[in-house]
Amino acid sequence: PAALVSLMRAAGGGRRCRDPSGGARVRSFCSAPPPQPVIAAKEPFPVELQSGKTYIWCTCGHSKRQPFCDGAHKKEAPGLSPLRFTPARDGPALLCGCKRTETPPYCDGSH
Repeated sequence: PAALVSLMRAAGGGRRCRDPSGGARVRSFCSAPPPQPVIAAKEPFPVELQSGKTYIWCTCGHSKRQPFCDGAHKKEAPGLSPLRFTPARDGPALLCGCKRTETPPYCDGSH
């Protein structure tokens, strides 16, 4: 690892990032912030789910088939992946539209 850091520094790699403690800027190898989803809707999507069936919930907010994934994340939000889930019971459910829920894919009122 030290040899890799030296090689990257010699090649001009890294960037100046603020120390999280508020200290001086130091040359480091900071990663870009993780991609953030866009809000697809400010209310949940009411859906009928079947137990045992696997669904793919959109986490990026770009899908045209909300609340389900259509693969838009590959172009619009690389780094975000959809969530596969299988409900335990049949029936209605409210799937999150704002993509900020703490209980994905189900709405928790975060919107």
